[in-house]
Amino acid sequence: MDNNTEFEKIIKKDRDNNQSRSWQGKLLGYLDKIKEDPSTAKLAHARLYDVIVKAGVRDLQESTDPHVKRLYKDESIKIFDFFTDEFFGIEKTVAQIVRYFHAASLKGEESRQVLYLMGPVGSGKSSLAEKLHRGLEESDPIFAIEGCPMFEEPLHLIPRHLRKEFEKMLGVHIEGDLCPVCRYRLKEEFGGKYEEFPIGTVEFSKRARVGIGVVPPVDPNNQDTSVLIGSEDISKLDLYSEGDPRVLELNGALNIGNRGVVEFIEVFKNEIEYLHCMITATQEKVVPAPGRHGLVYVDTVIVAHSNEAEWQKFKGDHTNEAILDRIVVIRVPYNLRLSEEVKIYQKIIRHSDFRAHVAPHTLEVASMFAILSRLELTNKCDLMTKLKLYNGEEVIEKGRTKKVDVQELREATKREGMNGISTRFIMKALDNALSDNTAGHCINPINVREALINMVKEADLSDDTRKQYLELLQDTLHKEYLEVLEKEITRAFVYSYQEQAEALFQNYLDHAEAYVNKSKVKDRNTKEELAPDEGFMKSIEEQIAIIGSAADGFRQEVISYLWAANRRGEKIDFRSYEPLKEAIEKKLITSVRDLSRVITKSRMRDEEQSEKYGTMVKNLLEHGYCPTCVDVILKYAANNLWKD
Repeated sequence: MDNNTEFEKIIKKDRDNNQSRSWQGKLLGYLDKIKEDPSTAKLAHARLYDVIVKAGVRDLQESTDPHVKRLYKDESIKIFDFFTDEFFGIEKTVAQIVRYFHAASLKGEESRQVLYLMGPVGSGKSSLAEKLHRGLEESDPIFAIEGCPMFEEPLHLIPRHLRKEFEKMLGVHIEGDLCPVCRYRLKEEFGGKYEEFPIGTVEFSKRARVGIGVVPPVDPNNQDTSVLIGSEDISKLDLYSEGDPRVLELNGALNIGNRGVVEFIEVFKNEIEYLHCMITATQEKVVPAPGRHGLVYVDTVIVAHSNEAEWQKFKGDHTNEAILDRIVVIRVPYNLRLSEEVKIYQKIIRHSDFRAHVAPHTLEVASMFAILSRLELTNKCDLMTKLKLYNGEEVIEKGRTKKVDVQELREATKREGMNGISTRFIMKALDNALSDNTAGHCINPINVREALINMVKEADLSDDTRKQYLELLQDTLHKEYLEVLEKEITRAFVYSYQEQAEALFQNYLDHAEAYVNKSKVKDRNTKEELAPDEGFMKSIEEQIAIIGSAADGFRQEVISYLWAANRRGEKIDFRSYEPLKEAIEKKLITSVRDLSRVITKSRMRDEEQSEKYGTMVKNLLEHGYCPTCVDVILKYAANNLWKD
């Protein structure tokens, strides 16, 4: 009974909400509403732009993530919350899409052009179009002429000779004409009394074909423009003449997409007649009515998409120049940021029935392969370094942060992100890894890498590409994961890893500051003043190849950097200065490497070793591993990390 009451409350609340959003009346009542709020009569592009902006807009520079600040520096990029939960790493692409809608909402030239998304398979083109559909479905209802097959704007009822006067009174611009069906009804049913015509609200719905049209590619031999502009009902031709509007079936994609959006899937697979009709709809804002019924006004956003090969083929035909001039091309490349790629798979898994345990770094390793396959070679750094730079990370080389301008790297490779491994390929690998480990019901970096290797071997790829991908998986990723794994095991071995790292950091700072300032170090316990311990500082610095005279400069840099950070009010800890952080982590790894190797590889452990091993396993379990993947990664470490 209690459950039924809860269900009834939800149903009643939803019904009351729908009723409060709906309205019915006549044209005069609608005119009063426009006078109160002229934006009620906005056109399709403006409506979608408002839907996007209403969700929230912020500047990327407002982010507190140091990786983002490092990656974009002073570059101003707007983040639109409408897209943020579903699209990752394509902020610039999204900003271009919104820029198109903004310009089109101001009735600029873009309002008469097709929005065309071009990119590789699985880059998110269809998902972006689908997001626009859902945005309309979740938006406020629109006012439309009741009974109109195209849900058209009620202001079309106002005669042309009165429009200027009405525009002044209402503060709007009236654009468009009645469709043949409504024109006939106005004359025959209402005797021309347009103010009596009934008006009501309608809600956008893809399933109900209200304001959202979709045009899939059709076999060229069976293409018929009725898919776009509707047709004549042959059964009614016995009752009415061919020119009678009552025979019209205005149910094509461009008809039902009026006031909203029409999506053309794989657009260039369609016949040229389709494309001309699409261009006429956006450029002239009219489409031909079926039969002998003249032209019909349409107000719709046309979103088309296809892959780059089809675009290049279409673009290469000079006879298509007129169409090309009416298209706004926006590239939708694959994401190239590691942190964002991981979020993509987390989202897909979250929205699927995938319920297996995912070991730490599994999605990270899979994402690394995806991004490495999309990057282009450069003589400025290797691909793994490039991946890290694109992720906003600081890369340490010989004790110094590697100075490579990310913007220059991007500009040198204009097509980067347009090729490579798709997200679908990675998700198949995750599924395959799970099917190969049904007993453990777990996926980890090792079995996912194996699944990727097998898939690459079986995939339809050129020999050069296959060789490159296998090298990335078997060499580059193998080495990178071993570094990650050694850090993980060190963290599990070292009691209070964070505290020990912090203690090393503070101790180093005390001695480095005294060394730079030519002063003494006051012992924290005995308060005794001592000379800076150069042996201790060298033991940390040599971890990142800082030796000899280079040590003086390094110590000076550390103190200067942290002093400036402190002045900016930033929190200072062992992770604050990347070179020193790496040195401290390597120092900790070195300190337990032999112990880790002996205890992990040993089949027979004494009591002390068994206790340490048990503590390590316990810590790994607390860090997100399951018993199955702990067993797998430790065997992997024993066989690969500490070879005798």
